[in-house]
Amino acid sequence: MNKPLNIVVGVAGGIAVYKACGLVRFFKELGHEVTVVPTPSALQFVGAATFEALSGNRVSTTVFEAVDEVQHVRVGQEADLVVIAPATADLMARLVAGRADDLLTATCLVATCPIVVAPAMHTEMWWNPATQHNVSVLRERGITVLDPAHGRLTGKDSGPGRLPEPVQIGNLALTVAARGGFNRELAGKRVLITAGGTQENVDPVRFLGNRSSGRQGFALAEVAAQRGAHVTVIAGHTDFLETPCGAEVVRVVSAREMAEAVAQRAGGADVIIMAAAVADFRPASEASAKLKKGVNDSDLTTISLVENPDILATTVQRRAAGEIGARVIVGFAAETGSADQDPLELAKAKLQRKGCDLLMFNHVGHGKVFGQLDNSGWLLAPDRAPREVPSGSKFEVADAIIDAIVDLTVLPS
Repeated sequence: MNKPLNIVVGVAGGIAVYKACGLVRFFKELGHEVTVVPTPSALQFVGAATFEALSGNRVSTTVFEAVDEVQHVRVGQEADLVVIAPATADLMARLVAGRADDLLTATCLVATCPIVVAPAMHTEMWWNPATQHNVSVLRERGITVLDPAHGRLTGKDSGPGRLPEPVQIGNLALTVAARGGFNRELAGKRVLITAGGTQENVDPVRFLGNRSSGRQGFALAEVAAQRGAHVTVIAGHTDFLETPCGAEVVRVVSAREMAEAVAQRAGGADVIIMAAAVADFRPASEASAKLKKGVNDSDLTTISLVENPDILATTVQRRAAGEIGARVIVGFAAETGSADQDPLELAKAKLQRKGCDLLMFNHVGHGKVFGQLDNSGWLLAPDRAPREVPSGSKFEVADAIIDAIVDLTVLPS
């Protein structure tokens, strides 16, 4: 883990306050110091005792407490990161106005560290021109305002405005802390991402697959969306991960289904990132009923395989033929290496063979990369020295990959 941070979790008054409890626990379990600063209305939903028990620190809402310690200044000065979740439309309006009428807004005025705001409100409030103006102003001032999730709101309403899940907010906030903030350089760009593992059916019960969890692909979607892109994810098995905020997710099962979905959507993409772990082979035929052990052992002891389509190579070929216009195509290489094969050299050979613009190489194996929370590797590009991606959360690795995409070429506006 990186150096523990002093994190202020600000909490505004809305029904989503209960998720702030999970966010505090997320940070604490990673070893960070957490101070919760709620607004008075937030304590109408979750009491101070809960936040004090979870954070291990005293909770205050007003500038008139601990005056001898100059608390309204000290909390902001000592913070390495401020995360406000949920942030109501009212709170964002007060931040834009520079108000300091409670401890949270005073803390934000003092803080010089990264500030991350996670809005939560009804869809109509989110799309209201006043709210959208305030979001724009905050972003212009260097404050990271996350796009909300789409889903069930209070009552029967559903739409954009839902607070993302604590693990999503936490991972994005820590990524912001590591880089100093998100900009929106991908605004107006369309990014197509494949994620997760494909499954090739043997019969209605069994399948051939791999250990991919989809975490890296979904982290790429989260980061790209928060950096302004319109993101579409074509997802195989993804370990029941939360849907990336601001992204459209298309669900598939097999490699052929993924290939078809990519073919249908690649034409409108500026950037294509092939992060999925696609099965190289599939059974030559799928049994219509479960194969029975002991009835016909040859059904289970011998499975004839045929090769699946190479989605990455096909996409590169389509671009070369002028069928699609993606400026950047990114591939992934998961290599174990062997006694006589260096995994990095295998990845370099794959880059040349596939013809993509960028290749993320992961050294995989038992307990490495697949299903893990952290990742590391090398970014390879033609005619460039390999760039090491140090070990970090998959969100931090996703951020490094997006940086490399932006650096690789100047995307047209």
